[in-house]
Amino acid sequence: MLSRRVFLANSAAGTVALAANTSAFGLKSDTRSGVTFSFGTYGMKSLPAERAVQAIADIGFDGVELAALPDWDSHPANLPPSRRQELRTVIRSSGLQLTALSHNNRPTDDDAEHIRDLDRLKRVIELGQELSPAEHPLIQGIFGGGQWQEQKGMFAKRMADWAELAERERTVICIKPHRGSAMSRPSEAVWLIRQLGDTPWLRMVYDYSHYAFREMSIETTVQAALEHTGHIAVKDSIRQGNGTTFVLPGESGGFDYKTLFRLFYTGGYRGDISCEVSSAVWSKPGYDPLAAARTCYKNIAPILELAGVPRRR
Repeated sequence: MLSRRVFLANSAAGTVALAANTSAFGLKSDTRSGVTFSFGTYGMKSLPAERAVQAIADIGFDGVELAALPDWDSHPANLPPSRRQELRTVIRSSGLQLTALSHNNRPTDDDAEHIRDLDRLKRVIELGQELSPAEHPLIQGIFGGGQWQEQKGMFAKRMADWAELAERERTVICIKPHRGSAMSRPSEAVWLIRQLGDTPWLRMVYDYSHYAFREMSIETTVQAALEHTGHIAVKDSIRQGNGTTFVLPGESGGFDYKTLFRLFYTGGYRGDISCEVSSAVWSKPGYDPLAAARTCYKNIAPILELAGVPRRR
């Protein structure tokens, strides 16, 4: 692992030298030449999954992250076999890569609920496998609330079962530090991953919107997260009163995405960069999911080019 001194020196020069991170799809180092740029249907709750996929492709994205959440059309319960086949055909014909499914498991002390959580997780994994048999999309999501020091032991215990399931199903699970959750920092996600032997089947989601305004810089959080990151989510956060709220990616004008993308890419990241629309945005009256997706593309795609990060199309 790079020392902090060496990492920051190399970052300043834009020449971070680090072995390629684990592929989003499994066991070997990823030697691909670019990233995918995607949009998540978490921001398209009102649309049928097939229409959302086609709209994302028409806008110009390379991939799609499906929201496999209750109340979304792409939840496993809403996709019987005939619709799964139809959606798989739509994804293939659109030219998009199915990069991820979002699914929020909540680790719990309750043994019976934990068993139900594992079953729900397995159903989401199976959906991803059916929609993309060749390259299983990763599964990403957040944890619950509470205090880190009180919850971390339970998290590690429950995630051991998640990691076992992930390895058996050959599908990567990514855990997401969230400013409103017990696990809210990259260092905490890394601790959990290392507790479980640094298995390649358990990675983290990097989303700087959860670190902004908390005295955590892009440089230090990328340094902490880089070799353990399987997925990057982008959205902005802004100050609102005594707290913060989320806005569309690139909308605040305050995030240095050029540096963020360059550090990850020169550091070996070859996975997905996915635009996320927060519920703080899509729950507002008059929200238009297609307009939001077009704004995300317009704001972020040029920055990838400026950062020198090629895209796999």
